[in-house]
Amino acid sequence: MSYQVFARKYRPQTFDDVVGQAHITQTLKNAIEQQRLAHAYLFVGPRGTGKTSTARILAKALNCEKGPTTNPCGVCVQCREIAEGRSLNVLEFDAASNTQVDKVRELIIENVKYAPTSGKYKLYIVDEVHMLSTSSFNALLKTLEEPPSHVIFIFATTDPQKVPLTIISRCQRFDLRRIPAPLIENHLQFIAGKEKIDLEPAAAQAIARGAEGGLRDAESMLDQLVAFCGERITEQEVLNIFGFSAQETISSLCGAILAGRCGDALGVLQAQAEKGKDLSRLMADVITYMRDLLVTKADPDGMRADVTAELFAALEEQAGGLSTDRLLELIEQFAAAENRMKWAPNKKLHFEIAVIKAVQTLEQATLTEILDALAAIRSGGELPAQIARGNSGPGPKPIARPLAPKPAPKPEPAAKPPENTVASSISTPSAAAAGEPDLLSSTPVVRETPETGPEPDLPPAPVDAGTLWTDLLLAVRQERPLILTWLESGTLLEVAGNTVRLGFPPGQRLAMESLLRPNNRSFLEKLLAKITGAPRTVECETREGLVIEPVNLPPPAQAAAPADPMEDFKNDPLIRKALELFQAEIQPAV
Repeated sequence: MSYQVFARKYRPQTFDDVVGQAHITQTLKNAIEQQRLAHAYLFVGPRGTGKTSTARILAKALNCEKGPTTNPCGVCVQCREIAEGRSLNVLEFDAASNTQVDKVRELIIENVKYAPTSGKYKLYIVDEVHMLSTSSFNALLKTLEEPPSHVIFIFATTDPQKVPLTIISRCQRFDLRRIPAPLIENHLQFIAGKEKIDLEPAAAQAIARGAEGGLRDAESMLDQLVAFCGERITEQEVLNIFGFSAQETISSLCGAILAGRCGDALGVLQAQAEKGKDLSRLMADVITYMRDLLVTKADPDGMRADVTAELFAALEEQAGGLSTDRLLELIEQFAAAENRMKWAPNKKLHFEIAVIKAVQTLEQATLTEILDALAAIRSGGELPAQIARGNSGPGPKPIARPLAPKPAPKPEPAAKPPENTVASSISTPSAAAAGEPDLLSSTPVVRETPETGPEPDLPPAPVDAGTLWTDLLLAVRQERPLILTWLESGTLLEVAGNTVRLGFPPGQRLAMESLLRPNNRSFLEKLLAKITGAPRTVECETREGLVIEPVNLPPPAQAAAPADPMEDFKNDPLIRKALELFQAEIQPAV
């Protein structure tokens, strides 16, 4: 008998032999036992995960002489013919080679009406069904929806997005997963035991990692290694033949990056390049390792089942001091570098740049960390762990960009007047200009005696409407000049108690409504309370025939040359502490 490769020789023959797809095989076994068979199935999954093998096992389970059964015997005529691919009741063809609608009509549509020659069912297994043309799919729709009772369709595809929804909706869809590396390792050791091959556990791990969840790829690599190495296969031989990097090398490279040791990381990369390793593959391994760190950080229990105990311990240790935001940023950076490496003649250059950039990223504090650190300084608490750890790391110091100048401090409240006295008046711009005491801004009288305690505030002192109007215009011009034109469109009618009533001609209704907006009205009321020393409410109205007399305001005083705000900013104690903490310096924004 001619030699058979491992992928064919050890192809699963029963549902229990299928590796890593228990959610699929158990569902199919239950459907057979309960006689709830669908007329069409769609198997979706990456290459080498068992789509076609599962379809053949289902065909044997249905047409076995003992069937339908969940455990086909494998020795009857029907089972042997299906396993060898020569059964007349199981038509298996590749859609990539039969895309034309005429082929579909000839192979399927015209033959479904004929009963099976033997057995109970006639099965059509269409591999890579997404390769069929649109016309072929359309021709298949009616037959797929209402096939004869003896016909079952099984479609397999690696690209379900290209399968029309009208086809998918007529099938029961099963998604096959990538097979976890530990299961692939166990299967490789099973084959090695059957073939009397000494396969090192580390070598099996390297093959499983390189197969990326595809069992057929792992079996093919093992077949190639046996041809090269003979009866003993070591990890180093696996790495040399396929250009893989050892798990320890990947862990060491990522560990050097995460620790900020840029020189060590570049040294590992240089050593791998000198050994002729595939740098694109190494970049993919680094991204996978970063992904494993991220999953370990987010869901340790979910990651534990996918890796070995030693690797999980290393991942858990390295992920402990990192935030998910940092890991996500590193993954994005390395993924962008991987994309550039696909078309770059010098892949090592882009890899080195990605490593240096990753180290610099880890040394720089994020905005959130800076804000947390400043908050900790203000409250006198301890610094966040990320900042405290990042200060001692190597690399360039972050540059502090100038922030907004610190606002001027609010004036201190007036000192409490002596007992049994009246608080002194506060001068306003108009009073100061006239050199006279300003009665408009007098504060309310507060009287307190040892016997009676504080007495209620006295009513606000009377104000002069003309002087108050001038003071209000001056204050608005100084604090919010943009609304001065609206205010000058009216006039002050009266001050009744705590109400200041403004009047506007009918033609200035828009200006009045603009002043009555909540933010503008609140601003005017606060300003009037500041000027008069008592809370005020602003009311506006329009009056026919109202004549607005212009107010001659004094010209604005020449302001003194402002001090350099940057000097005040630099001398702020908090800023000085932040510069010292982050070992940074202030540079002008570019």
